[in-house]
Amino acid sequence: MPDNEPKRIGVTIEVKPHAYDPLTMPELFEGVLARRVVAFCIDLVLIATPALFVALFILVFGIVTLGLGWFFFLLYWPGVVIWALVYYAMGFGSPASATIGMRVMDLEMRTWYGAPAYALLGAVHAVVFWITCSALTPLILLVAFFNARGRLLHDMLVGTIVINNEVRADALRARAG
Repeated sequence: MPDNEPKRIGVTIEVKPHAYDPLTMPELFEGVLARRVVAFCIDLVLIATPALFVALFILVFGIVTLGLGWFFFLLYWPGVVIWALVYYAMGFGSPASATIGMRVMDLEMRTWYGAPAYALLGAVHAVVFWITCSALTPLILLVAFFNARGRLLHDMLVGTIVINNEVRADALRARAG
């Protein structure tokens, strides 16, 4: 290759198609939105319960130490945020690609092209969810009614999709067929 030609560095941009089509695989999308809301409530309880116990411990510790222990309330909210991010990262980074609430409701998260979720994606998904939820609360849910895959706003921004897990999808296929 002559020196005056541009050199290739081995990077290609490959646009991947959507892995899940609601027209050919409707069992993956049936009832997902409603069960996703329930899964979120379960996850919220699982995140808030330890945080509540830590807050009560700091309160009692502050009383016992005549107010000195209340200094730990300065670390409380950053700790809760870190706990929530770790919870979502561990859940989405697991082999099930789902939080505990999503597992209870037979859901899983995938990338839009079908790959399983991973820990960093789970943490980023949580951050984008809370940001969009804070700014556009009703709109993130309304978006799901205007796309065939039922994706929420933060799913679109991060590039994920929530579908029924294989066990539920198989049960829905068997019921339909």
